[in-house]
Amino acid sequence: MSGLFDLSGQVAVVTGTSRGLGQYLARALAKAGADLVLTSRDRTRLTAFEAEMTSLGHRAVSLELDVRSLQSIQSMVSAAQAAFGHLDILVNNAGCNVRKPALEVTWDDWNLILDTNLRGSFFVSQAVARGMIARRYGRIINIGSVTSVAGYAGLAPYGASRGGIRQLTMSLADDWGQYGITVNCLAPGWFRTEQNRALYENKEWVDYLCDRIPLKRPGQPQDLNAAVVFLAAESSRYVTGQTLLVDGGISTGATRALVQPARAGANDLEEPKE
Repeated sequence: MSGLFDLSGQVAVVTGTSRGLGQYLARALAKAGADLVLTSRDRTRLTAFEAEMTSLGHRAVSLELDVRSLQSIQSMVSAAQAAFGHLDILVNNAGCNVRKPALEVTWDDWNLILDTNLRGSFFVSQAVARGMIARRYGRIINIGSVTSVAGYAGLAPYGASRGGIRQLTMSLADDWGQYGITVNCLAPGWFRTEQNRALYENKEWVDYLCDRIPLKRPGQPQDLNAAVVFLAAESSRYVTGQTLLVDGGISTGATRALVQPARAGANDLEEPKE
């Protein structure tokens, strides 16, 4: 059974690893045996984390990546392939969010969020998939969120981008399944992270949030470890086109209905702004 979750000898690209959930996802893959390609718009921000990953006994390289630039995407993938010879796993984690009421969202806000979260994920996948197709093997994991399946006030462009990620996942799964590539969406719910720490200092809001979550607590980054390893490993070889919600059950809608507090500053997922 252990071989089903062993990533030894595999290389994983994780975008957006300068902070936040990206680091937890990369750490989980490394502990399962994978070598790593770490990315950030500012490569110097990866120095400490790269050292941590190599201390686990695996190879790791840090590369510059701006997912809003096709040239940057292509350069990153070329450098990663040159460093390791093959890329087996891709985790599309880099993303951003701007929280505003819908009437206050600007043209540039919309473009920033959709270009980063949705267009970026597609073109990184496309660039990495070329090599996967040639080798007839690959695991692509798109990071979505509970907003992939549910809508929240103040998150219109973000929700549109994450809903698009879910649809993109299904389309790419159908496109590339014939080449031995699986494409799935890992969708965290409401997670407490350093970036949104201030939100969780509001006890009234936290109580409101926890009342809606069947497990009665926000997510912790480690709650994603098993899910990302499963989707990256041999264990998920017949799972593709799926959205795996790791949300404490909030997407079930099983808790009693409440009206969302106005301008709660809701944040469903730590988004490293890469």
